[in-house]
Amino acid sequence: MAHDHDHIAPNRADVEAAHAQDVTETVVPVIPVVLPVVGALMMFLLAFIAVHMA
Repeated sequence: MAHDHDHIAPNRADVEAAHAQDVTETVVPVIPVVLPVVGALMMFLLAFIAVHMA
């Protein structure tokens, strides 16, 4: 008597490992946008502090 569904259910840990995303892979595409924005913000803040102290 053959069953249509003779497959073994996947292990939950295997499914989670297959769908897990690496943190580095999610951050790297955003770096070219975030880095210049943060740099410009830092330059603005440092210039503001210098003008305010003068």
